[in-house]
Amino acid sequence: MRRTVYTSDHDAFRETLRAFIESEVVPHYDEWYEKGIVPKDFYLKLGELGVFGIEVPEEYGGAGIESFKYQAVISEELARAGVSFGGSSVHIALCLPYLTSLGTDEQKQRWLPGMATGETMFAIAMTEPGTGSDLAGMKTTAKLSEDGSHYVLNGAKTFITGGVNADRVIVCARTASQKEDDRRFGISLFVVDTTLPGYAVGRKLDKIGLKTSDTAELSFTDVQVPAEDLLGEENKGFSYLGNNLPQERLSIAVGAYAQASAAVRFAQSYTGDRTIFGKSVASFQNTKFELAACKAKVDAMESSVDRGLELHDAGELTAADAASLKLFCTEAASDVIDRCLQLHGGYGYITEYPIARLYADNRVNRIYGGTSEVMRSIIAKDMGL
Repeated sequence: MRRTVYTSDHDAFRETLRAFIESEVVPHYDEWYEKGIVPKDFYLKLGELGVFGIEVPEEYGGAGIESFKYQAVISEELARAGVSFGGSSVHIALCLPYLTSLGTDEQKQRWLPGMATGETMFAIAMTEPGTGSDLAGMKTTAKLSEDGSHYVLNGAKTFITGGVNADRVIVCARTASQKEDDRRFGISLFVVDTTLPGYAVGRKLDKIGLKTSDTAELSFTDVQVPAEDLLGEENKGFSYLGNNLPQERLSIAVGAYAQASAAVRFAQSYTGDRTIFGKSVASFQNTKFELAACKAKVDAMESSVDRGLELHDAGELTAADAASLKLFCTEAASDVIDRCLQLHGGYGYITEYPIARLYADNRVNRIYGGTSEVMRSIIAKDMGL
């Protein structure tokens, strides 16, 4: 189907990005994959290219473009090449909205220029061991000192994407006890300098997929966070987190669609080249029907994602819209990628083939950003059920 969601500016950006990925990522990706991390100095190249500065306001060194469509182009091009930019996926898509919507002018001046150049990499720490999706149950605390100059941060976080390479981490912590009638009360956000005494990066977690994404455990032992690094108001952190969830879930839906589209491309190419019984695998009716069914699902995902991008840019994407989009795209992508892997036969199970890596990478889409079960609950509630 002909897409109308992108303009000539997006097309030009796509061409530049595709060439960059081909020259700066693909030749090194196997090494990054084996090491389980992208070298930090690579992010300076992304900053120089302008990838990190697209949505950063002009007064802080960015392009000031208020649109998520460029992030969608990045997701599509990375999936197309079967690579990733590692843990930096959260740097702009997740962290920037918190800084632009909640930060003071002084905070933005301190943090956003380095964010645009890649000199200051950001991550966000919400999840804790034992709490999972129950953010209101977090145990990490931040207590204001008697003189009001700093907060003392104690606790632990896990599953933190970009946690190894991060220079600053937006940490969610309790500054007050929850109320009897409001478990969500008492959570605040802090932009924590990772070089502070007592801040520690624990294990880099070994995942079945997203191998180049540095996912880490973090711990805080009497970390003295300057009071001026409180982001937004005290005790309102939970509402801030909720306000940014639609974009996070849109991002996951876009990524799932991009992965499914890439899977069809990989499968069509492989089956066209692979011969069996003297014929190409693509010439068999079963292959044609499987690829056709997968293409139809990808077309449906594409239409849904494009509508979501338009709604988001117009400020009209609701929490229920985003939940529906995430649920549909992640579930559909899982089916498409599985079927495309099957068409590769035994080679689909070998990690040197992009379809195998894609299969493993895709699985987490139905978990992070809110599980499929949580998405169903949000949608059902919106339906009045």
